[in-house]
Amino acid sequence: MRKLLSANYSRLWRDKIFWICMGTMLVYSVVYMLNGCRQATVDLTEYNYSIDKYYFHFAMSIGVFCAVFSSMFFGTEYSDGTIRNKVIVGHTKVNIYIASLITTITATLLMVFVWMIGASVAIPILGIWEMGIPNLLIYLLIILMLAVALAAICTLINMISANKAFTVVISVLLIMGLLIFSSMFYNGLSEPEMISGVQITANGIQMSEPTSNPNYISGEMRKVYEYILDFLPTGQGLTVWQVEVGHSVRMIFSSVAITIPVTTDICVSWQML
Repeated sequence: MRKLLSANYSRLWRDKIFWICMGTMLVYSVVYMLNGCRQATVDLTEYNYSIDKYYFHFAMSIGVFCAVFSSMFFGTEYSDGTIRNKVIVGHTKVNIYIASLITTITATLLMVFVWMIGASVAIPILGIWEMGIPNLLIYLLIILMLAVALAAICTLINMISANKAFTVVISVLLIMGLLIFSSMFYNGLSEPEMISGVQITANGIQMSEPTSNPNYISGEMRKVYEYILDFLPTGQGLTVWQVEVGHSVRMIFSSVAITIPVTTDICVSWQML
């Protein structure tokens, strides 16, 4: 295992895709936060945000970076025959998978760390986090755990597909699909319970009396929506981005509930081959 990790890390530090992802994440974070500073300093109430509003934006996009990196990095091992060579010299498939998972987790967390560093450029203008240190640590823990879950999913796809181009497409499409799926549930939960229409009268434009919103989700169905949103890593990322975390413990355990079964199943399957 140690030799596998050493070989993977040696490739990682020299991998162009990894450094492109890191550089893109850094530039993205700095530009996004500077744009947030510009909006927050505008003399308008609706844009008077703190750093909390912008800092966690990367939680929604980290899955895409993870998918691109892992599929390109490990797809090369298949195309170059590196996987076959590792098996020939005596490494088990389970150890190869675990080493690949650890490498993907390391790279993904480094991308998260780069965002945190780049996003800190806004602190002199927007100040520190208004949510307080305890809540900040909870948010960061949720992000780290969802990043691990996403890394486990992407590694699973990479280890069962030998075609690099196919793996890249499937990995990115899966993450994008999960993002869209999570957005549907988030939008459903965001529907207000009461809505007001607009009426044009002799006195001008007036708001009508509030009426029940037929699209509002209530009762047990609302609990189902909330659970699904908290369970999916992309749903967690969307909730963290909006700074609307309501069930932090459930989110953390959901990430664990994804990572462990995915890792265990693939290890058992590979051991039987």
